[in-house]
Amino acid sequence: MTPSATYRLQLQPDFPFAAAEKAVPYLAALGVSHLHLSPVLEAVPGSTHGYDVVDHSRVRAELGGEEGLRSLASAAREHGLGLILDIVPNHMAASPRHNRRLWEVLREGAASPYARWFDIDWAAGGGQVLLPVLAGPLGQELEHLAVDGEVLRYHDLEFPLRAGTAGLPLPELLEEQHYRLGWWRLARTELNYRRFFTVPELIGVRVEHPEVFEDTHAKVLELLRDGVLDGLRIDHPDGLAAPAAYLERLNEATGGRWTVVEKILTGDEHLPAEWAVAGTTGYDALRRIDGLFTDPSGAAELVGRYREFAGPPGDRGGDWSATVRRAAYRVVTHELAAETAWLTRLASAICDRDPALRDHAPWALRTAVRELLVRVPVYRPYVTAGEPPTRIAEETLTDEAVRDAKAVFSVPEEAAAVDVVRDLALGRLGGGEEQAAFCARFAQTASALHAKSAEDTAFYRYVPLISATEVGGEPGQPAVSPREFHSFAARIARDWPATGTVLTTHDTKRSADVRARIAVLSQCPERWAALVTELTAATPVAAPDPQLAWTAWQSAYGCA
Repeated sequence: MTPSATYRLQLQPDFPFAAAEKAVPYLAALGVSHLHLSPVLEAVPGSTHGYDVVDHSRVRAELGGEEGLRSLASAAREHGLGLILDIVPNHMAASPRHNRRLWEVLREGAASPYARWFDIDWAAGGGQVLLPVLAGPLGQELEHLAVDGEVLRYHDLEFPLRAGTAGLPLPELLEEQHYRLGWWRLARTELNYRRFFTVPELIGVRVEHPEVFEDTHAKVLELLRDGVLDGLRIDHPDGLAAPAAYLERLNEATGGRWTVVEKILTGDEHLPAEWAVAGTTGYDALRRIDGLFTDPSGAAELVGRYREFAGPPGDRGGDWSATVRRAAYRVVTHELAAETAWLTRLASAICDRDPALRDHAPWALRTAVRELLVRVPVYRPYVTAGEPPTRIAEETLTDEAVRDAKAVFSVPEEAAAVDVVRDLALGRLGGGEEQAAFCARFAQTASALHAKSAEDTAFYRYVPLISATEVGGEPGQPAVSPREFHSFAARIARDWPATGTVLTTHDTKRSADVRARIAVLSQCPERWAALVTELTAATPVAAPDPQLAWTAWQSAYGCA
């Protein structure tokens, strides 16, 4: 049954299945058709969110186990409700003590049967995977490392020892492991496994491999077959190597059950037509609904009033595009430096093996990677290496972007590296293993960069109207005309009639009622600017800077 309305429950040890079951009569009385459950598979003990999965084969014991989930499903059925489950195919917790498959990989290295599970660049680490868990440089932390049988301990962390190394002196023992314990700060530049955005505690899973897909989805598919679950919400599909192929495989495995993806669409971007899903979780609708109640002329005037009051530099909150670009450069060269280095290694290896591409210096390829990544206008391109890119994919790396990227080079001939990187990113240079890896990795990194630079950084710097700085929002164009709204609604009704529509989720920065109140400020920009000026003058403790004051007073107004 297609959901007509869902109510999300954030399950955690303090709110397990039994507590949710007690709330079923109340939730049914609200008129919803389905309960949307946060992830329920085994997670790191004590986790309050559940997105740090450690075992896909078991329902989480701290929530009441599979028996508790089935009891909740039964109670929901009695009240006419179904269950939608949030699943996390992109990553797992990088917690060896709890993640037994990762434990085996660390103990046996690349030879482990589970090595294909995780997105690790073994060559970059000289056969070792970096674990950035130390509070300081290794030399300062040696005294806190201790061997206990076949286990290496560091405070409350545990790591497996390679067979036959337990009796070695500690420095030699560390060198002989399939992993390298390192200072946590090294994650930015040295990490050699794919992570969720910039979170090294969450390691990327290679769900594109059929055996990994089968192992990670067996329990969920069983629950669907048994009627415990009715549908799925897919977390972070943009982290996957091949989202379309994954969704097709999932659709076949579920028999076409209702499934939506947490896909954030930018500007006029459309959900790929070939994706085998009912639609998105609804952030695209949220932006249009919020924008419909934002006055366009007032919003434009509000920008001027904000600039007059706060005086932010253009690239630090004064201009939306410039603010995003500055943030993107910062993220790609700092927080995502390890990912940029990985792409550079791949590009260099491909060029070295092809005489027609040889003699592009690593620094030039690295520069090209950086300059193209910051110019991807959406979260990521969707490309298959060796296949002609679609028109939509090509629009993510336009000729204009290439020209701008080349302008960074002082020697025009060296700027040819930009063409090579674009062709690799769009899959034009063949479908070999390395080419496919670059294609996927570029797209995955672009997704992380967009999220970290726009949503996690620029949204907090460009603040003329903070109701627009929401997941999927367009702060630079906050208003949506009635004509645009109806056009969007008609297209969705035609192409994705069973898609999701949301106003508030666990990821939204502000609830719908708060955003609605703040949006009213677009109807009275002059009065608002005068009030903020008056309040600032009357407040005995000054804000650290005018931008923060402008933001804080909006928040206070929205929550009043």
